[in-house]
Amino acid sequence: MSAPVHRPSDRPADSTTDSTTGTTARDPARAEAQAPRSLVDFEAVFEALPAGVALLTPDLVYIEANPAYLRLAQRSRDQLLGRYIFDVFPDNPNDQTATGTRNLEASLRRVATTAQRDAMAVQRYDTQRPSRPGTWDERYWSILNTPVFDSGGRLRWVLHRVEEVTELLRAQAGSGDDQARFLQAEVYTRARELQEVNNRLRKAHAREREVALVLQDAMLPTPVHRAGRHAAAVRYRPALGALNVCGDWYDLVDLPDGRTAVAVGDVVGHGLRAAAVMGQLRSALTAAVRIAQGPAHALTALGLHAASVSGAESATAAVVLIDPVRRVLDYSSAGHLPPVLVGPDGTVAYLDRATDPPLGVRAEHGRSPQAKHPYREGSILTLYTDGLVERRGEDIDVGLTRLADALTLHRDLAPEQLADAVLADLVPSDSATDDIALVVLGL
Repeated sequence: MSAPVHRPSDRPADSTTDSTTGTTARDPARAEAQAPRSLVDFEAVFEALPAGVALLTPDLVYIEANPAYLRLAQRSRDQLLGRYIFDVFPDNPNDQTATGTRNLEASLRRVATTAQRDAMAVQRYDTQRPSRPGTWDERYWSILNTPVFDSGGRLRWVLHRVEEVTELLRAQAGSGDDQARFLQAEVYTRARELQEVNNRLRKAHAREREVALVLQDAMLPTPVHRAGRHAAAVRYRPALGALNVCGDWYDLVDLPDGRTAVAVGDVVGHGLRAAAVMGQLRSALTAAVRIAQGPAHALTALGLHAASVSGAESATAAVVLIDPVRRVLDYSSAGHLPPVLVGPDGTVAYLDRATDPPLGVRAEHGRSPQAKHPYREGSILTLYTDGLVERRGEDIDVGLTRLADALTLHRDLAPEQLADAVLADLVPSDSATDDIALVVLGL
């Protein structure tokens, strides 16, 4: 019987063909590269890393260190594990100008607080010889501190990587060359200056962030558990790298006749300027909702106001008025994505039959459209901004379907838990590239 013929599509991906014999053999290296991650021995990889690496808890207690780190630290694993890092490595008491402990602690605390990587400038940090207590060696280090997250996206550990550059600096200084010695001094001086500049920038950023937090609290209502007769949850998340303020907003207004108005909006841009415009539009819409004859009337008034607000061009907004007696939702939108209504049986309706262009876009002012939609008790109403569903290079319908699927899947949860579940499904904690506002109401 002749040997079976293997077409290219039949051949295993990790095989090669011998050009002489025509036989097929497995490529061990390629097969290894395609092995599942579960087969990779990450402990062995950690132990083999050539750079000195230690793993710390957020409280800066050692939980592991690789052999390269132990050699640099001149300590055994038992002398480190379970101990606070600065109990093991304090500052040189003989050097009144020593700043190693202070600078390293500041870097590690920043990582633990912000969950962002922190690279330090070349750092002098003397160490005590274990064999001769009281004897300190002058040493210089290049240090990088990195957050490590668990599967839920929460900070679990701090990875502390150190590389000693003492011998490099000494080799330059000992070369007998005046220029080399000058270069050594210049490098260290510039590193210290860079450290001070970074510290000043961080303090300035901390002050700016404090202002942003106060501004956010002043302009957005405190999250509530009930809006009129309806359980409600709100979520606000700025884009990664932005201050804690943005151009997205939400609002819930209880009206005297027992109805509840819920609104969301989005100003183009990020940061303090967008937040300032957002504050003006939100305040105007809140006032208009209280006196207007329905959502369309309120958005018509907001459009007139937006025309006089610099930076409000192309802002979007949506308003839904909940009537618990008639069990009807009256709604209107100015260029905003449609609110989503999920019934107790999982049916999904997009409130998209009353949509106008964004604010300030119309050449001539006109009354906004309005539509209504009935709802059943036990339904879920969700309003949101585009950061929740839009993805670069993806059709918006894909994002809307993803949102509807998440709401349907988790519809039996209370609004607070449902809001968290939707965010977890649609926007992992480390990938928010746009601002997000989310309102979930149980009807």
